[in-house]
Amino acid sequence: MMKHSHFSSLFINFYSRFSLRNAPGHVSLYSTAAAKSHRKSWQVSLNLLYRRISRTGYPRASAFSILDQWIQEGRTVDKDGLVSIIKELRHFKDYSQALEVSMWMTDKRYIELLPSDTAIRLDLIAKVRGIEQAENYFNNIPKQLKVLPVYSALLNCYAHAKQLEKAEATMQKMRDLGFTRTPLVYNVLLNLYYQTGNREKFDTLMIDMEENGIGCDRYTYGIRLSAAAAASDLEGVNKIMAKCESDPKGLLDWTNYAVAANGYAKAGDVDKALAMLKKSEQLIPCSKRQRGAYEYLMTQYAVLGKKDNTLRLWKHYKEQMKVYNRGYICIITSLVKIGDIESAEKIFEEWDSAKLHYDIRIPNSFIGAYTRKGLLDKAEAIINRIISKGEKPSPTAWNYLARGYLDHDQIEKAVESTTESSFGCTAWVEARQGCCGCMSGILQNESRSGRIRRIHKTTRR
Repeated sequence: MMKHSHFSSLFINFYSRFSLRNAPGHVSLYSTAAAKSHRKSWQVSLNLLYRRISRTGYPRASAFSILDQWIQEGRTVDKDGLVSIIKELRHFKDYSQALEVSMWMTDKRYIELLPSDTAIRLDLIAKVRGIEQAENYFNNIPKQLKVLPVYSALLNCYAHAKQLEKAEATMQKMRDLGFTRTPLVYNVLLNLYYQTGNREKFDTLMIDMEENGIGCDRYTYGIRLSAAAAASDLEGVNKIMAKCESDPKGLLDWTNYAVAANGYAKAGDVDKALAMLKKSEQLIPCSKRQRGAYEYLMTQYAVLGKKDNTLRLWKHYKEQMKVYNRGYICIITSLVKIGDIESAEKIFEEWDSAKLHYDIRIPNSFIGAYTRKGLLDKAEAIINRIISKGEKPSPTAWNYLARGYLDHDQIEKAVESTTESSFGCTAWVEARQGCCGCMSGILQNESRSGRIRRIHKTTRR
């Protein structure tokens, strides 16, 4: 039985990130097109609208209200602009705002949706509201729109939710409709079998592909590599890589070598893992997703504890293109993982001076790292720095601080931080759970119950 591994999850992440992003009229779950920023060709006004919608911070305005305000200001935005904003928001996993933009298109502007728009909305509903709401939406889609992109989106929704029986039923329906003549939909089900450890069904589906003349594409090979890597089947990894390398269609890209590296790392063969990462690096210039390649490979060098390689790749990344928040998040979290806080701090200052859109996740990385190391003064300094910039510390930041105080027996401060966290937890379930967990940790210490009562009286005032 296959076991899903953190070190072999690269393709799962890619599929969820780059699915449903082709040009209108055709939607592919496994697009080979670059999932790049659309902002380069945007007009100044459209870029301004995107920045308003994508702004992070607490509290956050809804896309609906921002778009309404935009129109009230006498500005305009057409369907192409809205679709571009949706793609950009999805690219950065801002699914809630993307769904609101999609709904605003039809609810406020009465724009007719194409199959590609419908497929994207279905995917967003599943991510934001859950699979049941996505099913309800699908059931009410007009028959003429229920074509390959929409069925593919539904299949992907079930696969993401790991609802095996419904995914298989959807696959059979797609067979009946003649929608399974390419590897695209097979890859979704293969990936689901891999994630759920269904080795027998995985092998059977591969046989089914061969019998129906459905050839493997690079993503099929990627899933097979991930499955072999998860099972520490180095012989299988070697065979698949050899087949890929000998294929005249040139199916290998940097992601394949990255997955192979994960397999070797999981098996403890660091030298081979590093060799695969080097080969992966060599293919970055050929990739349409160079930015994503740099960011991912930096994190993988960090997993192996290779600080010099992580910093070398970071330097090359900066030389090749402008670095945005996600790049800074990758390098900072990588260095924090390695334990090189000093280098991470230097890059934090570099990010701060770059005057990019303020992303609260970056200072949060330091607050978490400092509190884990007991450097509470430094964590407090980051909180104060956030406030001094006119931003609001997130519930996550306060939870980090509260846990740090609790670990060091500073109960009054722990309660104060937990209280601050609870004020901003309304829209963030994860943060709310962290808040409750931290408070539970405080209350479980019976020896401090008297102090808790006194603090509780103080906070109620």
